[in-house]
Amino acid sequence: MDGGPLAPQNALRRAAEALSTRRIEDLFKTDSDRAAQYQCQAQGLTLDFSKHLLDSPAWEALLTLADSRALPEAFLALISAETINTSEQRPALHTLLRGTGRDRQPEKSAVVEATLARMVELTDDVHSGSATGFTGKVFTDVVNLGIGGSDLGPRMICEALSSASDPLRAHFVANIDPEDLDRVLTRLDPATTLFVICSKSFSTEETLSNAARARAWLWAAGAEGAALGQHLIAVTTRVTDAGEWGIWPERCLPIWDWVGGRYSLWSAIGISIPLALGWPAFDSLLTGASALDDHTGSASPAENLPMVLALLELWQTQYLNTDTHAILPYAHRLSRLPDFLQQLTMESNGKRVSAEGEVLDYPTAPVLWGSAGTIGQHSYYQLLHQGTRPFTADIILPLVSGEGDTSARRALAAHALAQSRAFMVGRSAAAARDLGQSRGFDEVASRQFELPGNRSHSLIMMESVSPHCLGALIAAYEHKTYFLAVLMGLNPFDQWGVELGKEIAGQLNGLLNTGAIDFELDAATLAAAHAWRAANPD
Repeated sequence: MDGGPLAPQNALRRAAEALSTRRIEDLFKTDSDRAAQYQCQAQGLTLDFSKHLLDSPAWEALLTLADSRALPEAFLALISAETINTSEQRPALHTLLRGTGRDRQPEKSAVVEATLARMVELTDDVHSGSATGFTGKVFTDVVNLGIGGSDLGPRMICEALSSASDPLRAHFVANIDPEDLDRVLTRLDPATTLFVICSKSFSTEETLSNAARARAWLWAAGAEGAALGQHLIAVTTRVTDAGEWGIWPERCLPIWDWVGGRYSLWSAIGISIPLALGWPAFDSLLTGASALDDHTGSASPAENLPMVLALLELWQTQYLNTDTHAILPYAHRLSRLPDFLQQLTMESNGKRVSAEGEVLDYPTAPVLWGSAGTIGQHSYYQLLHQGTRPFTADIILPLVSGEGDTSARRALAAHALAQSRAFMVGRSAAAARDLGQSRGFDEVASRQFELPGNRSHSLIMMESVSPHCLGALIAAYEHKTYFLAVLMGLNPFDQWGVELGKEIAGQLNGLLNTGAIDFELDAATLAAAHAWRAANPD
């Protein structure tokens, strides 16, 4: 292997070229230990990456790259509160929320523990009935008002772990479109509904718009004055602003600037989780994530599940030229996982400049998308099997995902494993010709039955959809996202790309309100604004 800092990249380019004419199924035939070699495990998760277009030279070059980019040291920097969010000059300490590195940050850890204690007390008060609504009735429903990281994580967890015996029913409202909130409120009783307003700055437009409408709904039902506060919880850095909304100080829970929104479900942002599911579920979620942190800090790169995920994504996007990544969970409970990972991946690593501000000439985060199996099989799998766009995928298969019809769950697992094999083997030209001829097609028409296969993908098996395993899975994807950023030289903890749209929306809101314009605007947008005003007269 060449010496110097570019050696791993050069070796990876050579490996990619050598593999360009190979097939994954043939790699199995030449390596009897492949299934065991390309696998790692941690905290109820098994990552099988043997069905990637990957061989020993490529894998060794990836591990050399992990060493040259000092991934283990990067993880230590993360949990040690080093300033890794360089554009905002702050650490990224979401791991501290689940107790990782508490001995390194005793002061911050004490604040986290105090907040968890307040969350426990509040949860107990609601569940015991000592905290009630304005009529004295116990709460039956909790509505989380947030957006982005203040919505996607808690929503995904509550939907994944919900059961008929949950203490409260959880609902989530994120869209500023009033239909979102209205459709939830029509099913609820104001006297028994609790709202959680999640906004770090307490100025998020979508969240405060929904909060104002929720408060008006409570007020109209009779929750006036101090009684209004019985129904409100705030998670924010701006406690004073929350107090002006009638939220009691003891109901204002903190969030800190060293926790990014998309990494915040472990904090008070996730208070809807224990309110809905009970404290033991939330505690087990934290424990699972913390255990995955321990694995990440101790395992070698070759056995380190999140590091392997990051190396695979780098290999695919920068050397095998794939630009989309599908998340395919074969468990309906995990239907929201693609939505959550979409923000985590693309808001973190959707960057065009390095952490030092240099314009990049290589692809960064892939476009991430997906849905629950088997629903996607009747939607977009046609493109996956016969389309011309390269992609990679994570097929996620819980070994136990719930109770109920065993035959249906067996069929679900069969579909997951079948798609994994079909992605790899496809259908050859000869097999397609035989199939076509059996159906009366000539040789040319029979080509429509060909499936190229050779589609690289991972199979992630979970022992169960439990709080512990789910916490570990989310932490694994968090660390994968961070390690990929380190490999690519990015800052994954800022998101300046969302600012411009907000600024322009503020200008256009005034135009849509008054019709007056005092800023430069293109003719097409101006015409659309006038059309909206005409359709919505004052």
